Amino acid sequence: MSVAVFPGSFDPVTLGHVDIIRRAAACFDRLVVCVMVNSEKKPMFTAQERMRMLRAAVADIPNVEVDSWDGLLAHYTAQRGASVLVKGVRNASDFDWEYQMAAINRGLCPTLETVLLPARGDYQHFSSTMVREMIRYGQPMERYVPEAAAEEIKRKGWA
Repeated sequence: MSVAVFPGSFDPVTLGHVDIIRRAAACFDRLVVCVMVNSEKKPMFTAQERMRMLRAAVADIPNVEVDSWDGLLAHYTAQRGASVLVKGVRNASDFDWEYQMAAINRGLCPTLETVLLPARGDYQHFSSTMVREMIRYGQPMERYVPEAAAEEIKRKGWA
């Protein structure tokens, strides 16, 4: 059984993330979407909120599960029996960063492969960082986040 992990902060989950999840899920028997918790960052949404938004956004994809982790990604993949990391890339800067991270992860776990999926044109121009800025200024989110994330934003009184 092929198991892949798609890690990220997902703060919040975007339509671009969901597109990568759908495409990756079609390639592997099981895809674990892992909300990475970085104690040095101050996320807009808690890990539990991010997981709730993700679970709602991918509820119709049977081979996808959502989890969280606060340690080294290479250790998580080993614990989950995953042999592949899936990363989405929007541009050359993303590619350069993910290429470096792939080398680091391979150094920690020599059997771990990284698959880079290019973002579709509709999703190349925005990120979670941009979405957080738009939330701060009360901008509409429908073109950028799945319905579950838009509802969470409204529930928090940000829209």
